[in-house]
Amino acid sequence: MTRSSLWTVVGVIVAVVIAWFLVDVIFKLAWLIAKLGMVAIVAVVVFLVIRMLFRRSED
Repeated sequence: MTRSSLWTVVGVIVAVVIAWFLVDVIFKLAWLIAKLGMVAIVAVVVFLVIRMLFRRSED
């Protein structure tokens, strides 16, 4: 194995490790953003239901 092909193999391994890490981080961020969006939607629905219930009890 020549020195050039050895560096090619090392480069490929390093590239795969870096890509694995980046994809993991991207998926965690995407899941966090999706979760925050779902929480915001549920919070708005709960707020509107509570507001509706209190408005009925005041009448």
